[in-house]
Amino acid sequence: MSKIVHPYAHRLPLIRGWKSRWFKVGTEYRDQLRADTLVREYLEKTLRSNYIADVEFERNQKSTRIIISTSRPGMLIGRQGEGAAKLKTTIVDFMKSKKITIPDDLKIDVLEITNPDANAKIVALSIAEQLEKRMTFRRVMKMTVEKVMQARGVKGVKVVLSGRLGGADMSRKEELKLGGIPLQFMRGDVDYGTETARMSYGGIGIKVWIYKGDTLVRATK
Repeated sequence: MSKIVHPYAHRLPLIRGWKSRWFKVGTEYRDQLRADTLVREYLEKTLRSNYIADVEFERNQKSTRIIISTSRPGMLIGRQGEGAAKLKTTIVDFMKSKKITIPDDLKIDVLEITNPDANAKIVALSIAEQLEKRMTFRRVMKMTVEKVMQARGVKGVKVVLSGRLGGADMSRKEELKLGGIPLQFMRGDVDYGTETARMSYGGIGIKVWIYKGDTLVRATK
């Protein structure tokens, strides 16, 4: 039987890096993995309107660094860094509520995504936002794939929506594709993102693939 493999994990040793970069053994590994997962899910949920594309972690013996990639860094950082300080306090409070060990030196870094139309997660968030504003799904799909194809470096895009599209009684799946998406080609730089549009009649699943060409450059992270 065929297996569906996540496009990111499929390319981890070749052109992708790990989203959590640290090494621990024993029970510390379990505890820190749980911490990373809970904090990542919390940030993606609470900062959804800020178009968070990725949350990465770097740990060493003394400090923990949380790297948040977003297309709207100004909204996250705020004036004179007030937003970043407030976000750090919120994360610490969340870690206390989940009984997560708080590191001695916790750093929050915000990175700007300069080409958001070529980022699959941000495109998926944009589609969800438009669907939640009651725009027709066919129009949203068509406008999105055309806009993504105009972005720098993009050679192909595929968008799949599934659920009660248009409020229909029976759920179905719709797909729209432009360009090529070589999912089985290991050197193909394929970005993948998912999101759920929360509608009054149920959720609509969103999947986005963006192909940015072939590369032989290994991930440094």
